[in-house]
Amino acid sequence: MSTSPTPVSVAELVREAVATAIPGADVRVEGGGGGHYALDVVSPSFEGASMIAAHRRVYASIAHLMKGDAAPVHAIDTLRTRAR
Repeated sequence: MSTSPTPVSVAELVREAVATAIPGADVRVEGGGGGHYALDVVSPSFEGASMIAAHRRVYASIAHLMKGDAAPVHAIDTLRTRAR
């Protein structure tokens, strides 16, 4: 019996990328229709950071998934970041 690896969804790739870049973050990813996603990221590292700084960190972590004409992530329609 041959087993092949289970394909990883794009939502899971997004979640893993953010969690890797922002250790200890609780990351929730929803959507995916047409490459559009909603993210909710909670991390103590956002404490004292501006919303723009927190959003930049998240976008930087998934930039490789948004690059190029065939990118699996077309847009982040909703991004919510908070420290708790």
